[in-house]
Amino acid sequence: MPDNDYELLLRCLRKEVDAEYMLYERYAARMYGLCLRYGGNEAEAEDMLQEGFMKLFSSLRDFRFEGNLDGWVKRIFVTTALNYRRIQKTGPAVELTEEVESETVREDILSNISVKDLLALIRRLPPGFRTIFNLYAIEEYNHKEIAEMLGITEGTSKSQYHRARKAIRQMINETEK
Repeated sequence: MPDNDYELLLRCLRKEVDAEYMLYERYAARMYGLCLRYGGNEAEAEDMLQEGFMKLFSSLRDFRFEGNLDGWVKRIFVTTALNYRRIQKTGPAVELTEEVESETVREDILSNISVKDLLALIRRLPPGFRTIFNLYAIEEYNHKEIAEMLGITEGTSKSQYHRARKAIRQMINETEK
């Protein structure tokens, strides 16, 4: 870990307001983007962001300075977003099925779409699809990790991911017509 991360966290632990602001500024935009992908709208994303930073600042003593600060912060926000969805009872609400569509060629559905347009499409997905799509395609968790995080089977995670991709493909096709 770079010395500046270490010093910044030590200053935050001493409750130095300027250091806390620096930490906030460093992660606010990226974590807001993450929250937008999980939230159904901007208000939910803002709630998730605020909750995530509250958890981050209250958990600073738990950081062991052994790993990557960026990864640790991201994990806190992903967990916060998932918990928010559970509390709101709008997700992860996945359909319990083991069915997985077979795809011999993995096509990149994201190659010809802007980030803004992709975010809009992701936000149109049902909460369960959106959650799993974000965890797998964006956050790069594997299906085993997703299953453990959400309390579902690995097959359900795979199925929901494939259905989310199919839904996004359909939305892209509809906009191209």
